[in-house]
Amino acid sequence: MKVEICTQYTYEKKWMKTSHQELLRMIEEEMPETDGASTLSYIIEEVQRGKVITLGGCRFKILKNG
Repeated sequence: MKVEICTQYTYEKKWMKTSHQELLRMIEEEMPETDGASTLSYIIEEVQRGKVITLGGCRFKILKNG
């Protein structure tokens, strides 16, 4: 199942739906010393539990329908 995730930079007010490719780019930009794919997997697991994850200056959460 592909999870839809929204992102928000800390200086922004709106959450934006973000593709997995773009998520990976953002992770690698925020934390270049980490393994981007593993970090993305961790973020997906945590947002599915309802958490909002902050990585550097970016937040991640699951897209809720309705």
